Formats: sequence, structure tokens, C-alpha cells
Amino acid sequence: MRLKDWNTEERPREKLLSKGPGALGNAELLAIFIGSGVPGANAVSVAQELLSSAGGRLSELCRRPAKQLMRQRGVGQARAVAIAAALELGRRYLAEAAVRKPTVNGPEDVVDMMLPLLKGLDHEECWALYLNRANVVTGRERLTSGTADCTLIDSKQVLRRVLDEQAKAVILVHNHPSGSPLPGESDLKATRRLQLALKAFDVALFDHVIIADGSYYSFQDERVCKSE
Repeated sequence: MRLKDWNTEERPREKLLSKGPGALGNAELLAIFIGSGVPGANAVSVAQELLSSAGGRLSELCRRPAKQLMRQRGVGQARAVAIAAALELGRRYLAEAAVRKPTVNGPEDVVDMMLPLLKGLDHEECWALYLNRANVVTGRERLTSGTADCTLIDSKQVLRRVLDEQAKAVILVHNHPSGSPLPGESDLKATRRLQLALKAFDVALFDHVIIADGSYYSFQDERVCKSE
């Protein structure tokens, strides 16, 4: 059935205006970006097919670049770009919200702060958090992106930011798209090398947290934990 044949109050756009976005399901929200359907499938059906291809998970949809979204029937370039932009805005909103509580007392705080930025990525990113004496995060910096080799971290770059921030501690954070948070040999080497570089300036490496899908590994705790 075409959307224009639906009851007016049940069409996604009209439903959002009358009842608010919270009243819409994920497929209905996606249908607003898709706009119109294709022969044999309205916009909501196209959105449902797109969600089904991602196992019904928005987190999986976030992993897909616009070009991959375009492979779905009824999702052209303009629609794929709109959907990718909407998902990225959601990610950035969560990242902003996480920074409102910048005090770090343990790896759980690090995960809360960084998961919105790292969840659903199809590539590795490595970040540094800079802390003052009260363990308040005064700065955050992406060190590498798109590489699976943590050893490419530039210790000099971190040290320059340490001096600028007058930081007293650093936390290294990166993701494992593979789904396993356990550190590899390159992670161990990079951690040790940065730790030695910071020690020369009397700055502590507070922790190195590896975030994977649904779990994380803390070098401070030396154990794998499930994230909420």
C-alpha cells in the first residue's frame, strides 16, 4: 500500500508532527529520510528492508558507509547520504552528552564517555584523554583513524598536548571492530612506549581502555568487562 493511501495520522511525517518523534518506530523514522518508495514497496517497507539487512540493529547500520547503504533497493545516493548524516548526528549528540560528566574514576567512566564515538565503527580509532590532578578530563584528541596498528601512535604528539593542557595523566582509548577487546602485541608495545615517554615528564598513563562490541578491556584492571 502506498503511504498516501494510509490514514493521514499514520503517515510517518504526519505522525511525527502530531505525536512527536518518540511515537515512531525505527523504520518509520528512517522512512522520513527515504521519502518515497519504489514499485511494490512504500518508504516504510524500504526502511524495514534496510533495517532487516542490518539485523534490525541501528548500531550495525551505523557501521555502513553511504555507498553500502545505496546497495539497498530504494536507497539512492541522496537518501543514503541523508541517513548517514542522521546517524552521525545521533552519534555526536551522545558524545556531547557524555562529556558533560568529565570526571574519570575508573574504566566505566571512560567507556561512558567514548562509546558514543567508537561504537559501530568499521575501523580502528585511537584517542587520548588528558586529565588534571582531580581526574577531570580537560582535553580529548583523536590520535589515529583507519588503521589496525596501535603502534602508529605518535608519542611526541601526545606530549605536546600534555604540555598545552598541563595534564597530569593520560588515558589511551581505542576500539576493536573485531568484537574482541583483548589487547594484541601491538597494543601492549604502544602502551609501554607511551607510558615510558610520559614518565619522563612525570605524567602518568592512567589507563588504556580497549572498547569492543558490548565489552571492554582495561589495562588498569587487566580484565574484560561487559559494557551496558
